Amino acid sequence: MPHTYPPLNVEVRTPRLTLAGASDELLERLVPLVRAGVADAEPWPFDDPSSFYADSPEREWQWLRAVWAGRSRVSADSWRLYFAVLVDGEPVGMQDLIGTNFSRFGTVSSFSWLAPGSRGRGLGREMRSAILQLAFAGLGAREAGSDAFVDNEASNRVSRGLGYEPNGTDWDTRRGEPARIQQWRLTRDAWERRVRRDDIQLSRVEGCLTVLGIR
Repeated sequence: MPHTYPPLNVEVRTPRLTLAGASDELLERLVPLVRAGVADAEPWPFDDPSSFYADSPEREWQWLRAVWAGRSRVSADSWRLYFAVLVDGEPVGMQDLIGTNFSRFGTVSSFSWLAPGSRGRGLGREMRSAILQLAFAGLGAREAGSDAFVDNEASNRVSRGLGYEPNGTDWDTRRGEPARIQQWRLTRDAWERRVRRDDIQLSRVEGCLTVLGIR
């Protein structure tokens, strides 16, 4: 049965995985992955509720509160769509799409994580390809950005492989310490020419447009 809130009905399907709107039911199925995902090896992730530095129930509550709060703060200029990543129907991580000043600039960025046991299988690139299809083909984005710590070769490799161009550097913290960030930029034209795919299907996007203030 469809959800009353349209963003929870959006799906993006590729031959390998599905991005499904992160309903509370799917969040509950992701909790065991959050619980098991304490970061214990480099490259260290961002200081974020989903970075999993501490093994504590409070970490799970922080993560849930962050998703709930992000889902509720929606305007034409600021929104975040949360998706559970499903492989053969089983959740393996999350993929988010973030719009800031989207009504004026048409720019988006993305954020994702995968359970440790699902890494190294090419799913990170497949997730990013799926969310780019939603951004450009579904929502009409003009440009997509991404960033990762400079030593996060897996994430940076995905960006390079999907046609993003380096777009400067910045700083953020992990475990409370400053570390350099590599920023990336992918234009709609570059996506159309180089990486757009015809085997990615979008479902129930139309109903989401009004919620996001997209005309």
